[in-house]
Amino acid sequence: MSRGVRLAYGKTGLDVEIPDHAAVIRPRDVAAADDLNQTLRRALREPVAGPPLREIVRPGQTVAISICDITRPQPRRPMLEAILAELDGIVRTEDIVVLVATGTHRPSTQDELAAMLGPDLCASLEVVDHDARDDSTLTWCGIRGAGVPVWLNSRWCAADVKITTGFVEPHFFAGFSGGPKLVAPGLAGLETVLVLHDADRIGDPAATWGICEGNPVHDDVRAIAAATGVDFAFDVVLNNQQQVVAAFGGEILAMHAAAREVVREVAMAPVDDLFDVVITTNSGYPLDQNLYQLVKGMSAAATVVRPGGTIIAAGECRDGFPDHGLFRDLLTQAASPADLAASFTGPTRADQWQVQVLARILQRARVVVHNDRLTAEELAAAHFGATNDISDCTRQALAAAGPDARLCVLPEGPQTIPYLRG
Repeated sequence: MSRGVRLAYGKTGLDVEIPDHAAVIRPRDVAAADDLNQTLRRALREPVAGPPLREIVRPGQTVAISICDITRPQPRRPMLEAILAELDGIVRTEDIVVLVATGTHRPSTQDELAAMLGPDLCASLEVVDHDARDDSTLTWCGIRGAGVPVWLNSRWCAADVKITTGFVEPHFFAGFSGGPKLVAPGLAGLETVLVLHDADRIGDPAATWGICEGNPVHDDVRAIAAATGVDFAFDVVLNNQQQVVAAFGGEILAMHAAAREVVREVAMAPVDDLFDVVITTNSGYPLDQNLYQLVKGMSAAATVVRPGGTIIAAGECRDGFPDHGLFRDLLTQAASPADLAASFTGPTRADQWQVQVLARILQRARVVVHNDRLTAEELAAAHFGATNDISDCTRQALAAAGPDARLCVLPEGPQTIPYLRG
């Protein structure tokens, strides 16, 4: 017997037929906090660890606040408004700088800043985009963690009080977002970011969804934040509608650990055994616009696919590989997934991070792609299989795996990350 399931695919979705016995893992429907402002203010006044924000700051001090850039769905405006309300009467607005933690991303446009903060905050606050490539804006902070040369934003380093703000969700090689990532890579120099994302760190099996301790990427991210100083950290957890579910404040590592436990309940799902076949997506448009982004959906599937199993990844890929950057060349120049993995040593460029994650996936499982743009020949040159019929491809993969083969479906891709219980 079979049943239908709709996959998040492009703007319209994609209907497929799957066996009744398949495990379908969807995002949990978690209600938003009843009173957003009260939830945010409580996190600032009743921190997980350490004193309340208002007790940390003294009159005359300068304050730097780190926020996510436009690529992240952080509720920046209400979070900043809650902080400003707490600091009212203590710190002058002109003594506050808001630093957009771009990492190695491009700077914000004026329209993006207005959308992120609202016109009132844009007009009343000094807002500065971090530039990882401008050495004149960076301060040397020593060697931290496992040999990471640390350069951080000079405005951040010079501030009397440093506050990180962000949101926590599973991350495909850093374990979780938020918390210390708002220092590095968010406010770090290019050299620091490249070492944090080097071949050995990203290639480590523990550099994956939901793992922080023992993950070499996140171990060093935490070490940098602890060594260079964060006075108060402020993170939220979002549901699948990007509404705030909970908020956490206080000492950065304790705060982040508490937020992660809530995220495990909201955005992660335990399973009791691995699967022979996993169908995944990258959550539809705009996240599945190219094959590069679809790697995140593949990575979510790889957490629960049996070694030697099959991942069927559905992504529209209207922009192809894409055509710009090194992604396509890096894939097609390697003779095999093993050669692809072996080609990475030392620091890696941003285009290579996704490829290195992909190399690890391709060594674990066969990956078959359903898309609207790339041909079977183009996909084969990049070490992927191709299918025009996911339902038929699934039946064939299950038959090849044997009578007891297990199937898992992630209709919304990495919006919910499965993991092996225990």
